[in-house]
Amino acid sequence: MEIQAGTLYIVGTPIGNLEDMTFRAIDTLQKVQVIAAEDTRHTGKLLQHFQITTPQVSYHDHNRRSRHPELLQRLQRGDAIALVTDAGMPGISDPGYELVKACVEQNILVVPIPGVSAVITAISASGLPTDRFSFEGFLPAKGQERTDRLEALRAETRTLILYESPHRLRQTLQELSEILGGERAIVLGRELTKLHEEFWRGSIQAAIEHYQTSDPQGEFTLVLAGAELSEPVLSEAALKAELQQLLQQGLSRSQASRHLAQKTSLSRRQVYQLALSIPEEFETSQDTQ
Repeated sequence: MEIQAGTLYIVGTPIGNLEDMTFRAIDTLQKVQVIAAEDTRHTGKLLQHFQITTPQVSYHDHNRRSRHPELLQRLQRGDAIALVTDAGMPGISDPGYELVKACVEQNILVVPIPGVSAVITAISASGLPTDRFSFEGFLPAKGQERTDRLEALRAETRTLILYESPHRLRQTLQELSEILGGERAIVLGRELTKLHEEFWRGSIQAAIEHYQTSDPQGEFTLVLAGAELSEPVLSEAALKAELQQLLQQGLSRSQASRHLAQKTSLSRRQVYQLALSIPEEFETSQDTQ
């Protein structure tokens, strides 16, 4: 393969099993002038394994902005640069896309060297629909932003793919159950392509029970079934009537909103806003009857 001067190569590397490294990736890493790596120590082990001696520079989330001018300057003067991440394809849930964007804006040629990706690896073996899917990466760590993202995903009919760390898995499963529903089908891919690769399949509620007695270990890729299309579409009047009945049964506005949201394609926040328009007398009517 002939390397083109002044080109950024996006090089996929293994996510676990070194035998997934492609011949083209090895050839590219051997021939470029420099490798921009997320973690030079980690990539150094990979380069040593394949006897690649090309020099590295670090390019990661904390130094990406200061590193951009240097890398762009090298590309503009004719150097070929390979961008790699710790595992998989650069730019997928890492800052590599910002360098690609900068190169595109400067009319610098960008060439992908495809490799393995946890997203495709997980969904291909999940047994869930693969014709349409949505990759969400890592959820926001906490707070309202995290809740809002999950609420937005509740009505998504495409298969969903998330990344999650072992120490946050239990919390995420609980939140998925509360917002998407515990009966939703889920596949958890763990340690993909590695020695202890495992796929766990079942419902979200069953996954919660499983990981109450089993400690989550390794990095997880979660594949979830999309929302069912068979849910009835209720008018605003019908939604209000349902909410009034729930309030008369003694539920709070928040509880009634959560209950009804799980039966419709609306988010809990949307239903709650509707609940706020219902007169207070419906909350106390049960006590006066």
